[in-house]
Amino acid sequence: MLENILERFSINESNAGVCDGRQFIKTSGKTMASFSPVDGKKVAEVTGLVRAEYDAIIDNAMKAFHQWRIIPAPKRGDIVRQIGESLRVEKEHLGKLVSYEMGKSLQEGMGEVQEMIDICDFAVGLSRQLHGLTMHSERPDHRMYEQWHPLGVVAIISAFNFPVAVWSWNAMIALVCGNVCVWKPSEKTPLAAHACLAIVARVFEKNNILAGVCNLIQGDKEVGEWMASDSRLALVSATGSTQMGKAVNVAVARRLGRCILELGGNNAIIISKDADLNMSLIGAVFGAVGTAGQRCTSTRRLIIHEDVYEDFVNKLKKVYQQLKIGNPLDASNHVGPLIDKDAVNNYLQAIEKIRKEGGSFCIEGGVLEGEKFVSGCYVKPCVAEVKNNFPIVHQETFAPILYLIKYSNIEDAIAMQNDVPQGLSSAIMTLNLREAELFLSHGGSDCGIANVNIGTSGAEIGGAFGGEKETGGGRESGSDAWKSYMRRQTNTINYGSDLPLAQGIKFDF
Repeated sequence: MLENILERFSINESNAGVCDGRQFIKTSGKTMASFSPVDGKKVAEVTGLVRAEYDAIIDNAMKAFHQWRIIPAPKRGDIVRQIGESLRVEKEHLGKLVSYEMGKSLQEGMGEVQEMIDICDFAVGLSRQLHGLTMHSERPDHRMYEQWHPLGVVAIISAFNFPVAVWSWNAMIALVCGNVCVWKPSEKTPLAAHACLAIVARVFEKNNILAGVCNLIQGDKEVGEWMASDSRLALVSATGSTQMGKAVNVAVARRLGRCILELGGNNAIIISKDADLNMSLIGAVFGAVGTAGQRCTSTRRLIIHEDVYEDFVNKLKKVYQQLKIGNPLDASNHVGPLIDKDAVNNYLQAIEKIRKEGGSFCIEGGVLEGEKFVSGCYVKPCVAEVKNNFPIVHQETFAPILYLIKYSNIEDAIAMQNDVPQGLSSAIMTLNLREAELFLSHGGSDCGIANVNIGTSGAEIGGAFGGEKETGGGRESGSDAWKSYMRRQTNTINYGSDLPLAQGIKFDF
């Protein structure tokens, strides 16, 4: 099965790590192997690029921008539509590759490709709605308006946990706006990126789109540093850790460039005494163990009212006992592996810190062993009873560790929800209208995403996605996030025979 998928996307033992949107180009950089956390096997290799090859790709992208931007936006949208149609055809194959290379469940792998299809649909409609405003001028016989222009070359740096969807959120919007793209995926999931560009290349070849409009480069941290410091890149959209984002932000700011940063999350669900506990259970468990806790929107903390605490924790224990851990391509399993051994070590270190800081486990963790878990990347989802002021609780551990915290009044719960450095996603489970509205008010959640009666994990394409504080403040995907990929220009037209100055200033000579 896997061999057929690799062949379908022209993935072999040694792949070129660069694509200009029309063809894959052999490069001479470091060779990087992709190992599946599912079974520990090497899938294939890709080749990175050296600085001269990187510069050639960016220079070619800049040239392509001058041609791509003059194509009418609806025509650009039609190219994106065709990419979406191709993704529909390849959904099963790409979804399986994502699941195998990254380790997320097959349902989640398919869901990630569906997100790509959805953003293509969104971008197609957007291609006919890149509208500005008209304003009344204070000067007679003048008209004022504003319009939006593409920025140029947009750089996309994506993380391993969503190896294809986050690229599409950025790339499809950027393309319809008239920009060209250069994508550096995580070195942990290079093959899924290769497959995406293979799909794009077929569409571009069919439509005779010039090389350089949609580019892929493969590489390690050094390549990301080149991108952050490169003044030819008008916008750098980076997804990853807060530490990485801070480094990117400094480098881009030094050259007065633009950033979209989607960084760490430390997301909480408040479970009210007026909550539907069964509904709350679904949101909490999926949020905590989905993608083995490796989503930026994963649920890290449950802040539970003292009146329902014991009842809810008992329900939680019963559900955790029913979780099936194993090969994510088997749809009967709920939890797959962590991405690699480093992630497992971080998980174990976090468990040790919880104990040292005074926490106790009501559901124990640990690394799973045996033939089913041969990669060494499978761990037990665990649940710890803690206090919100524990240092470990304020850190993001990319693993299925869930913290339980007790509260007595809603104001305290919201304060605890906000009392972490990150500000991505948040939720409250309540049937109390006053609590729900308080949570959504200016004195409520300080996160970019605030939900009522759904969990923290996941997002719909139609809404802008992103967070505050150490999550970076960026927004991508839906709503008016397209404006981040364009520059605003104010225009004034004088259609009269005089030249009156603003504010009534007289300048006679």
